[in-house]
Amino acid sequence: MSLAIASPSKSSDRILAVDDSPDNLFLIEAILAEEGYEVACKSDGSSALAFIETDPPDLVLLDVMMPGIDGYEVTRRIRTNPYLPFIPILLITAHDHSSVVEGLDAGADDFIRKPVEVDELLARVRSLLRLKHSIDQQMAMSRQREDFVSRLTHDLRTPLVAADRMLHLILQGALGNISPTIEDAITSMINSNQNLLQMVNTLLEVYRYEAGRKTLTFSSFDLGKLIQEVIQELTPLAQEKELVIKFHLAPDCLTDSPMMMGDPLEIRRVVTNLVGNAIKFTDMGAVEIRLYRKRIHVEGKDQPENGVILEVEDSGVGMSSEDQAIIFERFRQGNNKRSGSGLGLHLVSRIVEAHKGTIQVQSQIGHGSVFTVCLPLNLGMENRE
Repeated sequence: MSLAIASPSKSSDRILAVDDSPDNLFLIEAILAEEGYEVACKSDGSSALAFIETDPPDLVLLDVMMPGIDGYEVTRRIRTNPYLPFIPILLITAHDHSSVVEGLDAGADDFIRKPVEVDELLARVRSLLRLKHSIDQQMAMSRQREDFVSRLTHDLRTPLVAADRMLHLILQGALGNISPTIEDAITSMINSNQNLLQMVNTLLEVYRYEAGRKTLTFSSFDLGKLIQEVIQELTPLAQEKELVIKFHLAPDCLTDSPMMMGDPLEIRRVVTNLVGNAIKFTDMGAVEIRLYRKRIHVEGKDQPENGVILEVEDSGVGMSSEDQAIIFERFRQGNNKRSGSGLGLHLVSRIVEAHKGTIQVQSQIGHGSVFTVCLPLNLGMENRE
C-alpha cells in the first residue's frame, strides 16, 4: 500500500511580483508557486505597468524602492487608470513608517516589511485576494442588475407607447362618441401614461450612458436659438402658474449667437429639464435664463477654451445643502414633495459630462436655486463618444 502525497491545490489567481532584486523575485515566486498561484515577475516599474495594462493580474506585490519608476508611482498610475479593474496592491518595504503612509496614501491596500516572513506573506496575499474576489462579485452583480433594468426598461416602452396611441384614438372618437366624464378620465389616463413613459425613457437613457452604449451625434448648432425654442415650448406651463420666463443674452451673444459643436438633441434635453424643473418648483415670481461667453477650463486641456455659461435661476422653494450634495446622483431625490424619480438631473449631469462640461447648483431654502452649466463651444473630434 502506497501513500500519495497531496500536491498544492491549484489556484486560478494570477499574481504579479515586481522587484529589482532577482533574488527577492526568485524567493517570492517560489513561495507563491508552492501554494499553487500563477506568478509573473517583473524587475522594474515600466515593464510592470505595461504588463498590467495588457493583462491585468489579480494581485500586485510591489517593491517600494526601484530605479526609474518607484513603487509609489506605479501604485498611483494603477489607481488613476480608469480602464483597469480593481487590483489589490501589496507593498513590500524595508523602510520606516513614513514610507508606509506614503504608499497607502498613493492607493496601496496593504504592506509587508522586509525580510519577508513566509506565513505573513501568504496570509496577506490570501486576505487581499478575498477582497479582490468580493469586489469582483459585487461588480458582476451590479452589471447584471443594470443589464436587467436596461432590458426591462426597453421592454416596458412598447406597451406604454401602444397604450398611449390607443388612448388618443379613443379620445378622438375612433370607437364612437364618448361622454365628457369618460373624456376627462381618458385625458387623466393619457397624462399618467405619458409621465410613466417619460420616466421609462429617462431611465433607458441613463443606462445607455452608464453602460457606454450611448452614441452622440455631433453637429454645429445655434445654442441661443435652441434655448428660445425650449422656452416657447414651456411657456404654457409657466403661464398656468402665472410665472414669467426671462431670457437674457449677453451683448456678445446678441451680436454673434454662439454656435456650439455638440449633440443638439441631448443639449435640448438639458435645457428642457433645467427650465422645466425651475417652473415646477416655483409658485410665484420668475424663471431667468442667462447665456454668456466665457473662457472655461476643459478636462484634458492645458489652456482655457472658448465656452458658454448657461444659468437657470428660479425664485422657487430652494433646497438644503444636504439636497444640493446629492441632487445629481442617480435615484437621489430631494426632500421636497414635488421631487420626481431622481433621474432627470442625473441624466443632465451625464449629458454635460459627455460634452466635457460641468454643472453646479447654488440654492437656499425659500430663496430659489441657480443651476450653472459650463460648456465648451468647439468640442474636438477626439472628445466625441
